[in-house]
Amino acid sequence: MSAIVHLRSAVALIGRFPALAGVDLDVHAGEILLLRGPNGAGKTTLLGVCAGLIGLSTGEAVVLGEDLTKNRRAVRRRVGLLGHDSFLYQDLSVVENLDFWSRAAAATVADGRAALDRLGVASRLFELPVHSLSAGQRRRVSFAAMICRRPELWLLDEPHAGLDSAGRDLVDGLMSEAATSGATVLFASHELDRAEHVAHRSVTISGGVILDETPPSTETRAEL
Repeated sequence: MSAIVHLRSAVALIGRFPALAGVDLDVHAGEILLLRGPNGAGKTTLLGVCAGLIGLSTGEAVVLGEDLTKNRRAVRRRVGLLGHDSFLYQDLSVVENLDFWSRAAAATVADGRAALDRLGVASRLFELPVHSLSAGQRRRVSFAAMICRRPELWLLDEPHAGLDSAGRDLVDGLMSEAATSGATVLFASHELDRAEHVAHRSVTISGGVILDETPPSTETRAEL
């Protein structure tokens, strides 16, 4: 089976610092992979490489069949990235943001509304500017803006951040549903008790390299 994400000896520099220092990684369709590691370990950089936002200095990076060393833009419409930044326009309303991101991804306005409903964003918030929302509400809207694009590859950096318990459960359910439908999920999290419950397997990153890997369970291996 060909990998959705294939990295070999991947080195990525932030300035002159090797944020990735020789990463080997394969992730397959329908997998949920947890990236573990301390702050500054390289998790966010790895997600940025997979999103086509950060280039490699040396090594191989093939994502969704595209060679990112030749064309990083090729995958950007097919991936959904949720980072620490909301990627929302703060002065636009909730629905204006969803309408923009839906159209940018060749989705419909109805897709955006359905995503807001799926994330439990109350209709009373629809006309409010994003800057007036709470951190948890902004996080839900950001998630809605991502899933309305129906990405093939989900790249999530601390997806539970800013959410209450119900919101965190919702995110776990969304990741599981995405994987069941054939999408692939890579996510970085410090909330290991929760994250390891939803992940099929995990890798630990430190100093820009992968130190160890937890293999999938027998049940998960059979699914993959």
